[in-house]
Amino acid sequence: MKIKNWMQAEPVTIDRLALLQDAAALMKKYGFRHLPVVDEEENLVGFITESDLRQFSFPSMVEDIPVHQVMVINPITINPNASIEKAARLIHDYKIGGLPVLDKKKLVGIITLSDILAAFIEMMGLLKKSTRIDVIVNKKGGVEDVSRIIRENKGEIISVAQESHSSRRKVHYFRLDKCDVLPIVKALEKNGHKVVSVME
Repeated sequence: MKIKNWMQAEPVTIDRLALLQDAAALMKKYGFRHLPVVDEEENLVGFITESDLRQFSFPSMVEDIPVHQVMVINPITINPNASIEKAARLIHDYKIGGLPVLDKKKLVGIITLSDILAAFIEMMGLLKKSTRIDVIVNKKGGVEDVSRIIRENKGEIISVAQESHSSRRKVHYFRLDKCDVLPIVKALEKNGHKVVSVME
């Protein structure tokens, strides 16, 4: 899944010479928490966030302060063809809420934590009717064998995940389109896989 399919295209921006009160007004108007900052030629020069503005808690404090004095200079950016996973890692590692999206140094969008969450929700099929089967996979057959058994028993896999904490026998979570899971469970058990739980 690529950034360009989930980013907010043509983002609202603010000029580097604008005042902080202008930035605050734009964020309030559009419900944003981040604003890309551009220069006179519309080149990205910084990024300003709601948290940057919080240090100026009184309206009188923001009247004469230009955005460029408070903005993050050289913000972390991402390419529109990069993966959602890469954006998620950057946001997690740098503890930020959003990333400007640049294509050949041109600002083409912004991707936020909310956009990434929406992408992962769709990818995991969490909002569609589905069934989850939690399986301790038989080492001999592996995940490939579980997938084969599911397909042979008319199951359609939406996503596969694995528990992150260390364990000798990890549980794999198979999310399927809504289906009759009983034949799948029986076939898995018959082939040496342990079905821990089924959630419908």
